[in-house]
Amino acid sequence: MKSKSRSTLIRSIALHGLLAPLAIIWLFPLWMMFVFSTMPDYGIFSPGIILTPSTGFMDNFRNLQADTNFVGAMTISIVVAVIYTFLSVLLTSMAGWALARYQFAGRSGVIGIILGTITLPYSVVIIPQFIMVARDFGLANTWVALIVPPLFNSLGVLFMRQAFSMMPGELFDAARVEGVKEWQIFLRIALPLARPTMAALAIILFLASWNNYLWPLLINSRPGMMTAPVALGTLIGLTRVSWGGIMAGAVMLTAPILIIFVLLQRHFIAGIAAGAIK
Repeated sequence: MKSKSRSTLIRSIALHGLLAPLAIIWLFPLWMMFVFSTMPDYGIFSPGIILTPSTGFMDNFRNLQADTNFVGAMTISIVVAVIYTFLSVLLTSMAGWALARYQFAGRSGVIGIILGTITLPYSVVIIPQFIMVARDFGLANTWVALIVPPLFNSLGVLFMRQAFSMMPGELFDAARVEGVKEWQIFLRIALPLARPTMAALAIILFLASWNNYLWPLLINSRPGMMTAPVALGTLIGLTRVSWGGIMAGAVMLTAPILIIFVLLQRHFIAGIAAGAIK
């Protein structure tokens, strides 16, 4: 028994010894981003390597705010990401439930089409999507254009389909025998059981919306409708680049994602693990 415990301890120490340098390598760019956000532009490009923060973060933030109204852009990004995540999780859950639990003509074809769309690069669909939304529907520079077009997520549909397929069908059959309606089975039984998977999917979708740059850049031309990544992009000019402001904005964009992941990492890991086991 003691030899087994000793062996487990040795493996744990070896694993941590292997992963600790990898964690440092991953965290080092984030740390340097924070350090650069506290330095003026000339300090960022100084010959020496500076590893400790300075005191210029607020100066960089004030310049960033004056150039881009970054607080307003962050507010728009938060609203868009929250609404998009909620609606996309709901939509993909409904689609995944239908594909997992209902038999209908063409079901295999629908699944095949969804699988096929995952292989398409985003650059293939963005131009037709822009023409349809901006020219045909006239929705440019609107909240609808920012949120609705990317709502249907193929990976999310397959993710939720896998989660619902793993649930015992007898549970839902028993509910039907008791007279529970289909929408009640979905909302009150299936969704609570899929909560870890939904939490993991919500983090993935929120991150995708939060970091989305190309679509908001194309569909919105008004300064008052810029999301935070687009606002940061405006700091890169032909004759001047505000590196300190960019680093300060990057820190503010990264911090919410790290906080969300730390708070929800248990659900994220549980959801990923549940989706990987059949």
